[in-house]
Amino acid sequence: MTPPFTRRQAGALLAGLAASPVVGIPLAGTARAQGALDVRRGGSFQPIPIAITRFVGEGVSGDKVTSVLVNDMKHSVFLTPVGEVTDVGNPDQAPAMERFRAMGAQYVVTGRVTAGDGLQTQFRMFDTGNGAQVAGEQYSTDANNVRRVAHIVADAVFTKATGEKGFFDTRVVFIDESGPATRRRKRLAIMDQDGAGVRYLTSGNDIVVTPRFSPSSQEITYMAFGDAEPKVMTMNIETGHRQAVGDFPGMTFAPRFGPGGQTIIMSLSENGASNLYAMSLGSHQTQQLTDTQAIDTAPSYSPDGAQICFESDRGGTQQIYVMGAGGGGARRISFGEGRYSTPVWSPKGDFIAFTKQTKGGFAIGVMKPDGSGERLLTEGFHNEGPTWAPNGLFLMFFRDPGGGGSPRIFMSDVFGRQEFAVPTPAGASDPAWSPLLGA
Repeated sequence: MTPPFTRRQAGALLAGLAASPVVGIPLAGTARAQGALDVRRGGSFQPIPIAITRFVGEGVSGDKVTSVLVNDMKHSVFLTPVGEVTDVGNPDQAPAMERFRAMGAQYVVTGRVTAGDGLQTQFRMFDTGNGAQVAGEQYSTDANNVRRVAHIVADAVFTKATGEKGFFDTRVVFIDESGPATRRRKRLAIMDQDGAGVRYLTSGNDIVVTPRFSPSSQEITYMAFGDAEPKVMTMNIETGHRQAVGDFPGMTFAPRFGPGGQTIIMSLSENGASNLYAMSLGSHQTQQLTDTQAIDTAPSYSPDGAQICFESDRGGTQQIYVMGAGGGGARRISFGEGRYSTPVWSPKGDFIAFTKQTKGGFAIGVMKPDGSGERLLTEGFHNEGPTWAPNGLFLMFFRDPGGGGSPRIFMSDVFGRQEFAVPTPAGASDPAWSPLLGA
């Protein structure tokens, strides 16, 4: 297993990654990036054009970093790579800006990768308008982490250009689905956000659904169907250790971690009704949050932990409700045509994503926490299960074609401007996006 990255202040020696300013070029006093986006304008922005040059490097490492970085930029929506990947000679010097201005690039990124005692990767980012360097860092890590460090470079470039946090240095846990529709084998799996590095976490002996990350990115919670009553489980994704969350008389499902990672909120089905419960992972004490004869499920905390959104059929059909984290006083916020389910609060707190079923179709949409501003991002036969990127600007979900087809995972920006398929080895459903790994 390759060592994990941790992002800290420049100069700190970390487990698997040391990050520091590029030697001889202090970051303090570098020019301010001119292309920051105001995402509050919604979908009216124009992507920032950026040129990526070939990273100079020994062996295949330079080409690998270049390839991953270009692919990340192609899926960034807010940036757009322009021109062909070209060589610039000495990446330690500012390139000739005239060539990149002619391409229409607002920024150009250069870099090098050297092998020795591990892998050293550095990049520089220049404003083509005035030729000033606006960003530059150097990373040292194990040679097996070349893809990972490329994602970290992509995050740094994205943040400098847009003013928003990146999302490339993340993982996605999902359900790998293989075999015929009548005998599907469902395994927990984990991958990089771009579909690379798939690793299986369970064998497929039990059916598993609805995995969700903890804020630490080291644990997940999910629901397992074995020989006994279905149970909510937790698993450390590095060690593989797993355990059941409590011993409840009925079926527990739809688990999700609280913002601090020390609480799990879930639904407990008993005597025909399903109510919401919060459980402390330390004391195992539980608190009942709803008390109805309806089906209350799919809870999700607001980023500050003060509120919970969930779905309920207490009004006759599936709709979205919001209440305080302590329970009580739930208010309905969805009033459009159709049924609403799987609500999940954005990490930025500005939107709640949902699945909407109407007229035989399933759509993925977002609305503000008060129910206003509803907007559908994608529609089709069966879209379901949205999950947020940690910067709140992107969503993943899965689409099931029905019949003998297999579900697939897709990604969309929050404005619905672009949609991308996320490559997986087989069918894939129930994605859950991790926080930034180095945050």
